[in-house]
Amino acid sequence: MSFDNDCFYCVKDKRLTDIMIEICKLESSTLYLFKEQTYRGRCVVAYNDHKSEIFQLNDEERSLFMKDVARAAGAINKAFSPDKMNYGAYADTMTHLHFHLVPKYKNGPNWGGTFEMSPKDKVLLKDEEYNQLIHKIKENL
Repeated sequence: MSFDNDCFYCVKDKRLTDIMIEICKLESSTLYLFKEQTYRGRCVVAYNDHKSEIFQLNDEERSLFMKDVARAAGAINKAFSPDKMNYGAYADTMTHLHFHLVPKYKNGPNWGGTFEMSPKDKVLLKDEEYNQLIHKIKENL
């Protein structure tokens, strides 16, 4: 298993916990809730091994990872009923394979466009509100 000491998904240090909360382990990845909740239910599915590109996975690994992505997206969809789920695999500077799962709502921010990775007006919640979101996602996994 690959590990990168400079990668916060591998190290799971303050760089990660400052911006995300671990929801649970999946078959080949870990599901995280983004603390910034402009897009209610926004999560990240991060592959457990340190890989940079999806083509670096063999067929079985890729199948399991995409199964995790689909499972998490389905749970978010059931929990929050967005109008569309956006998927982002941006990793110019964070070279650990991960997918952003971003529920979009017709009357919400950036409908019809690309979601903002780091919105200017951040929506941060209280611990209990994060726990409620996590519970709703977990009960739909």
